[in-house]
Amino acid sequence: MCMPVHIVLNGQTKTLATSSPTLLALVVSLGFPPDRIAVEVNGMIIPRVRWPETHLSDGDKVELVQFVGGGGANSSNKSLSQRSP
Repeated sequence: MCMPVHIVLNGQTKTLATSSPTLLALVVSLGFPPDRIAVEVNGMIIPRVRWPETHLSDGDKVELVQFVGGGGANSSNKSLSQRSP
């Protein structure tokens, strides 16, 4: 029997249909470009190479941060922004 997993994603509750979701599966399902984001689970940054083996559990707090760049040398637009699906 497949039990859903409830996580908090960027401050919002999200239900995942699979009983043992991985961090990589979450990132891919949300359509994020894996090479342009950083992921934190329960306050710890998870290196990209560990995403396939990092399983999410009920109550996990996940923060996805997308890197944004652009503008000229004097631009202050080189910052991090959060996107909540």
